[in-house]
Amino acid sequence: MKLTQKKIDDYNIELTVTEDAAEFSKAIKEAVKRLANNVSIPGFRKGKVPQNILEHRVGKETIINEASDILLQKSSREALRTLNLFPVSENKADVVTNEEGKDFVYTLTFTPFPQVKLGEYKNLDAEKIVESVTDEQVDKQLEQTRAHHANLIDAAEGDSIVDGDFITLDYVGTIEGEKFAGGEAKDQPLEIGAHKFIGNFEEQLIGAKVGEERTVKVTFPENYHSKDVAGKDAVFECKINSIKHRELPELDDAFAKKVSKFETLAEYKADIRKNMEEAAERRAVEAQREAIIDKAVENMTIDLPPVMVDNRVNQMINDLSAQLQTQGMSIEQYMAFSGLDMDNLREQYRESARKNVLTDIMLEQVATAEKIPVAEEELNFEIEMMAQMYRTPAKQIAKYLSENGQLINVANTIRRRKAVKFILDNMAGADKVAEPTSTETKPAEAPVEPKAEPAAKSKPAEIEASKETKEN
Repeated sequence: MKLTQKKIDDYNIELTVTEDAAEFSKAIKEAVKRLANNVSIPGFRKGKVPQNILEHRVGKETIINEASDILLQKSSREALRTLNLFPVSENKADVVTNEEGKDFVYTLTFTPFPQVKLGEYKNLDAEKIVESVTDEQVDKQLEQTRAHHANLIDAAEGDSIVDGDFITLDYVGTIEGEKFAGGEAKDQPLEIGAHKFIGNFEEQLIGAKVGEERTVKVTFPENYHSKDVAGKDAVFECKINSIKHRELPELDDAFAKKVSKFETLAEYKADIRKNMEEAAERRAVEAQREAIIDKAVENMTIDLPPVMVDNRVNQMINDLSAQLQTQGMSIEQYMAFSGLDMDNLREQYRESARKNVLTDIMLEQVATAEKIPVAEEELNFEIEMMAQMYRTPAKQIAKYLSENGQLINVANTIRRRKAVKFILDNMAGADKVAEPTSTETKPAEAPVEPKAEPAAKSKPAEIEASKETKEN
C-alpha cells in the first residue's frame, strides 16, 4: 500500500491510496465467489462458476465494480489506521484505476479530526458568586403561592375588569376590513395580565364591564408564526361576556398551615428564604464549575472544522424532533408555530453546538492525558441507569448497545464525566466546590444539549403572543 495525502483547504484533505495489482486480483477472486453465490447457471453449482462463464452472464464490469467495493472497504480502513486519521465527515471515495492486472488506485476526500493542543486544565479558578435573597424576592414567592390558592368569584353587577381578572369574551378580528383565519372566537377565556395575546390586547380591555363592547387595536409582530398576518395592523371588535375577580386568601398563620407544614406565617417565610438561599448556592456552584470548564476549553488550541458543529446541530435537531414526537407534535408543526424555518432553527443551535463539541473534545483529551479508565462496573451501572430511565431490562439495553456499536459512546460519556470531576478536583481552591450535582450522574443517553421547548398549543393561536414577543 502506498499513501500520499494533500490538503484541499483549511479542513479537508485528499488521500491517494495505491494497492498493488496482486491485491486487486485477490479482490476479483472474492468478487467472483460472492457473485457466483447469487446466480444460477445450468451445469454449475452455486459458488463454483468459473470467472469467464460468470463474466458472460453478469458482465466483466459488474465483477470489477464488486471487487473495487471489496478492496475499497478493506483498504480505506487500513489506510486511515496507518496514518492515524479519524474522519469527522463522510468519506468521498473515487476510484482512479481498477483494471485487472494493474495497481488499484483510489482517493478518499474527508475532514480529519483536528489537531488539538491541551492548555492548562489544572489549578484553574473562578469566583463563586452567591446572589443574596432579598425580602422582596421572598414576598414575591409568597404572593405566587397566594395567587395559586386564590378563589375566583363572579364580579358584582357593574364591576369593571381589573388586572388579574379572568374573563370570557367574543371577538372578531379584521385586517384592512377583512376577516382572517383564526381571528374570531366565542366565549374565549382570558386571564388579564397573563400576556397570552399579542401586544397590549389585554390591557385595552381593562375598565370594560360585562356586556360592554370594545374595540382593540394591535399590530402583529414581524416574526409572527402566521405569515399571512405578520407585521400587519389588526382591529378586534370585542364583547365581554363574564368577569371573575381573583379573591386572594389572607396572609396569616391559617394560610401558612394550609399550604405548608408550618404553624405560623413567620416560620413559613423563613423556610421560603432558606429554600431560595439553597437554590442560590446551587446556582453559584454550577456557575463556578461551568466557568472552570469553560476556562479549560479556552486554554485549548484547536481549529474546529465547521462540519463537526454541523453534525452536532443535526444531532440536537434530531433530539428535539424525538422530544416533540413524544408530545404529539412534529418538527414541522413546531417550526410553523414558532415562526422558524430549518435555517433559523439550525442557527439557534449553532453556538451551543460549537461549545458542546469543544467541551467534549477538551474532556476527551484530558481523559486521555490523565489515562482515566472506565471500569466494567461503571459501564454496568450506566446501563442499569438507562434501563431504569427507559423501563427496559438492562440485558436488553446492553444487547442493543453492543449490536449497534454504541457501547463505546457510553464509555466515552463516562470518561468525559470523570474528566470533569478530575478538573474540578484539581482546581485552585478545590475545597470551595460542592459535591457533584445530579447533572453529572445522568445516564449516557440522557440529553446534554440545550433543547428548545415547544411552544404551548393554546387557543386562539392566531392572536396569541409569539414566544419571541413575550420574551421581548
